Amino acid sequence: MQAQGFAIVARNLKLGRLEIDIVARRDALAVMVEVRARGRTAFERPLASVAGRKRMHLVRAAERLWRLHLAKVAGVERMRIDVAGVTFGRDGVADVEYIAGAITA
Repeated sequence: MQAQGFAIVARNLKLGRLEIDIVARRDALAVMVEVRARGRTAFERPLASVAGRKRMHLVRAAERLWRLHLAKVAGVERMRIDVAGVTFGRDGVADVEYIAGAITA
């Protein structure tokens, strides 16, 4: 994200019982990123684990983030929810799949 001009604003941000992995900003855009990681032998791919209830929790967290924090920040006009899926290989090297705007309300 930093290579694309985003500044990391927060990591592991707690909003009550909800947690946001990464919050980043570039100009008027704020991005909330859910990071899902799995080992090479996992039954389910990391991105597949973001379904149903998890999506609902992410939307709720995004709404709370906007209401409590981002709406008050000068220059922030919009936000999106991205998802990063990380799979670790046998050699420990991470393969990252990234979906910008993965979840919409």
